[in-house]
Amino acid sequence: MNIQDLLDKAKDTLGLEPQETESGAYIPSKSSLKIAAPNKTNYDNTEYDNRYTGNKKIMMVCTEQQYMTMENGNKFDTGNHPVEMMVPLLHFKQAGFDVDVFTPTGDSVKVEQWAMPDKDEDVKAIYSEYESKLNNPKSIADFVKNDMADSDEYVAIFIPGGHGAMLGLPEDYDLGELLRWGHKNDLFTLAICHGPAALLAANLESPDSFKQDDNANKDFIFKGYKMVAFPTVMDKQMPKIGYLPGPMPWYFAEKLEDLGVTISNKLASGQTHQDRKLISGDGPLAANDFGKMSAKALLKEFS
Repeated sequence: MNIQDLLDKAKDTLGLEPQETESGAYIPSKSSLKIAAPNKTNYDNTEYDNRYTGNKKIMMVCTEQQYMTMENGNKFDTGNHPVEMMVPLLHFKQAGFDVDVFTPTGDSVKVEQWAMPDKDEDVKAIYSEYESKLNNPKSIADFVKNDMADSDEYVAIFIPGGHGAMLGLPEDYDLGELLRWGHKNDLFTLAICHGPAALLAANLESPDSFKQDDNANKDFIFKGYKMVAFPTVMDKQMPKIGYLPGPMPWYFAEKLEDLGVTISNKLASGQTHQDRKLISGDGPLAANDFGKMSAKALLKEFS
């Protein structure tokens, strides 16, 4: 047995090998799940005295793609992280805001089911409440084409994390139009963990040169903003503990920084940040404070 075989055997014994599923894709190793996916969240059931009573809503933008192909060819079974979706949704509900769910084409939302906190009754309840919307979301493409120009029903665009937020969303032209429309119309943008990867869509040039909202030769709408997000240095370490089945194909934080965004955190330790109407969180540990900060900011503006 050579050294590599010994190392592989040790990793397997310690539970550090990614777990292969029946589909041939991988979910995180047993050891990394114990660290990164606890069975209960830090949701604190905050009550808001000045609950919103109007009819404007929050638009939650989710991924409809499930598998990330790593640099080594392995497929990572991903999607949106349930904690980063559900804990903010709990705060939005407590604050009085309804949420519409969107994906690029209206295909179902993909969720990292292996990260579901199965002993958190609050999260399980809100997931059950939203399950129908997650399975049958609205289409960003349809909204942009048919409704966006005259719409005044939304106060914020919320983009939850999970590595799935890096799939499809950053290169979606319709999402780019949606984000620029939201920015122009003074909506809040709420993004957590890997969710900020989707903001890259706002820098896409329109594929249709006849569209008036062509983004060519315009500054990135979040240029000069400061935010927190899941740091590249941690994503590069994830394969070592088996959370990821190989190095990622690209890293979103570097691309945001190239466009003039400052990402201020070095670790994912539960940090949040607000810069104007951009509110961000660095990972699942931040989900409670991120949801609370977002809810309070929306109530301050709209209640």
